[in-house]
Amino acid sequence: MSLHDSAIDAQDEVLFDVINGFGVITLNRPKALNAITHGMVRAMWRQLNAWVDDPAVRAVLIEGAGEKAFCAGGDVRALYESRISNADRHQTFFIDEYRLDYLIHRYPKPYIALLDGIVMGGGMGVAQGAALRIVTDRTRLAMPETGIGLFPDVGASWFLGHLAPTLARYLGLSGATITAADALYCGLADVWLEGDAPAAVHEVLRRFEWPDGAHARQADDLLAALRAAILPLGRTWTDAAPLARVRATLDRHFSAPDVQGVVASLRTDTESSWAAETLTLLRQRSPLSLCVTDRQLQKGRRLDLADAFRMELMLGYHAFASGDFVEGVRALLIDKDKQPRWRYPSLAEVPTAQVDAFFVCPWPAGEHPLAALGDSAVSRG
Repeated sequence: MSLHDSAIDAQDEVLFDVINGFGVITLNRPKALNAITHGMVRAMWRQLNAWVDDPAVRAVLIEGAGEKAFCAGGDVRALYESRISNADRHQTFFIDEYRLDYLIHRYPKPYIALLDGIVMGGGMGVAQGAALRIVTDRTRLAMPETGIGLFPDVGASWFLGHLAPTLARYLGLSGATITAADALYCGLADVWLEGDAPAAVHEVLRRFEWPDGAHARQADDLLAALRAAILPLGRTWTDAAPLARVRATLDRHFSAPDVQGVVASLRTDTESSWAAETLTLLRQRSPLSLCVTDRQLQKGRRLDLADAFRMELMLGYHAFASGDFVEGVRALLIDKDKQPRWRYPSLAEVPTAQVDAFFVCPWPAGEHPLAALGDSAVSRG
């Protein structure tokens, strides 16, 4: 049965079906690596809310079309064009995107993410709230926002905040890309399916026998049944994760008190090729974004999910108003010269007061656009 959304702006960009009790979301922009548009965000919001009350849908699966990507992030070009034209479309995009991501984290039915191919930025937002996160041989996962003058958002303050602090700092600051083994090792995936993972998952969906009995519709019981069907198909741990082999080195460098300390520690390490590669990555990032991100990750560990999204919307407001986003996108995606002229050329030149300013709420008390996030009546409505 087809449940394609009727909204013109996203009718073909995201597809909805129901197969054997599974609501299936397919991000359908393979030529754009399934980057999420505002129309897709709105369509997914409507459909997920409709499925909450649909007895024919007992669980949800989200996947990406094509073989290259689950989702490479948000539609950054559209956000850039909104900013340089002094429009506010980028702000409304983030408000709606964060509401969607929050809904996914709190979804009352089992939500499964098949993370085949590239998973970055906004793709992580619609994936990390899943009750079951499946990675594959083709998974390439990253939060690379500091490279375009932003910060890891879409709930990263919360989901990176639940990782080991040094791993969270490494992933959030460097934007390094990791594969399935490291995703399992870090805690950003639940199972790694080798081989033709999409075919294996689709076969499970078609053949899955839903449990009967008084508790058959309880989300926890359904999730347990789904895990019992899917987890044995792959591995839930690995002793071959590349990060495991450099963990002692990583911990030593990323336990420095601040970003300047991390860079200084890496610079003195002349024996580790991993340290040299990581230093190269950090030198390509916006110094202002690195400083903001480091503080964001520290604060995020102490916030609940709704407050994490509220903080990120605040940071995004400032990043677009006075940060490096426009220059980062120009250098990497528009002119493609890969020579961004960051607002502050080095970490030492970033004023503490400028970082402080990112954490000042720009909205009057009680008027934060996500003030009601966490109120179930509002979160779905």
